[in-house]
Amino acid sequence: MQSENPIIADFVKLANSAAGTFAGMTREARDTAREKMREAMGGMDFVSREEFDAVKDMAANAREKCDVLEAKIAALEAKLAK
Repeated sequence: MQSENPIIADFVKLANSAAGTFAGMTREARDTAREKMREAMGGMDFVSREEFDAVKDMAANAREKCDVLEAKIAALEAKLAK
């Protein structure tokens, strides 16, 4: 059974309007936060996974070559010391 009380009807309309306004404010706040994050992240330099892996492999190769050269230098120094 529906009430014909105009005060209750006005209160229901007010509650519905408030809910719609709150939902709109939530969407706007979310969109604004996303835009701010895009602006903040846009200035940063990020590398792709492929670029990172390529540089990682280059560093590993350089480390291996360095170890080989250190061993050769140690052998030459030992030979000169004799």
